[in-house]
Amino acid sequence: MLISDKFCCSLSLSPTLYRPLNLPVINSTDSTANESTLASKKHLLDLSASDLIAWLIEKGHAKFRGGQILHWIFQRRATEFSQMSDLPKLLRQELEEAFQIYVTQSEATVTSPDGTDKLLIKLRDGGEVECVLLRDGTRRSICVSSQVGCAMGCVFCASGLDGVDRNLTKGEILEQMLLLQNRLPDEERLSHIVMMGMGEPLANLDRVLGALGIASNPKGLGISPRRITISTVGLPPAIDRLSSVGIPYNLAVSLHAPNDELRSELVPVNRKIGIDAVLGSADRYFETSGRRLTFEYVLLGGVNDSEHEATQLVHLLRKRNVLLNVIPYNPVEGLPYSTPTKRSIANFRQTLESGGVNVKFRQRKGSEIDAACGQLRRNRGSISSN
Repeated sequence: MLISDKFCCSLSLSPTLYRPLNLPVINSTDSTANESTLASKKHLLDLSASDLIAWLIEKGHAKFRGGQILHWIFQRRATEFSQMSDLPKLLRQELEEAFQIYVTQSEATVTSPDGTDKLLIKLRDGGEVECVLLRDGTRRSICVSSQVGCAMGCVFCASGLDGVDRNLTKGEILEQMLLLQNRLPDEERLSHIVMMGMGEPLANLDRVLGALGIASNPKGLGISPRRITISTVGLPPAIDRLSSVGIPYNLAVSLHAPNDELRSELVPVNRKIGIDAVLGSADRYFETSGRRLTFEYVLLGGVNDSEHEATQLVHLLRKRNVLLNVIPYNPVEGLPYSTPTKRSIANFRQTLESGGVNVKFRQRKGSEIDAACGQLRRNRGSISSN
């Protein structure tokens, strides 16, 4: 899955900096008994608000304590129950015995000279995902994963090289957001979320929507749905489901080709779907949400960057209220694709703009840490453990 506006970067040889996370982790030196105890605890972030209230009532506590607990986690950035000083001591003890706030092990943090952070996170079952924090002026944007790996099979993307292992839980998605938020100073807050890390968000729609519902809630992270983007390779039934939810998230559709023959080569799942079905569901989402659509187009040198493809894109998009994000390819080691030449990029852009397509060529950011489109899960052996 691809990373949206200002997340796309090309490979660079600039040095990488490594820093430990200042958050509690499950250390590899923990005893077997302690690991067993931790594994038996429930992930608090997987609970719904009603589940938490039901647990509180069962334990003899007032309902309003649930709001206090969530406020401590999402607003006051508590990482341990002992920090929740306005909760009764008994409740803090019972929470500690029953739940964990963080269930992941933070393997490493990689920081680019431009201020981009990428976190490598090990999940409770040993799976790994990555998430990214970008600083751009006053914006504090994060890119979050929804699956361990990806099943969509885009041939140029490193995120899906090993296929998909499983969907992430709602709590595991939220935990990425909290880990990234906790990297910011107290006076800074997250401003934008993009579900464009590892995985296909619409293939895990229920859990993604559960996490985003908390992220957009004023009592959660308080991020407006209009500042949240969900990326998809184009799964029409799931896009229609998203339309029915009625929340105006931004939708970004990864197109990558202007015709079915080429798109099926680059995005194999297209063989069962087809561009017309993808565009039709995207049009319905626009009609329902009123949010301008974004289409993503990775520009591959000598593959989909000719004037012919640009002209076909004009015919597809010029009458639609869309933004086309063109992404010059970021090389992935072991894959046979290259970055287009400056000349082909310029010609491609001129054809689109003269044809009346609203187009944007992405800024390159975070490339030094493989935080770019299609580079997630790449070169993990180069990331040192803390």
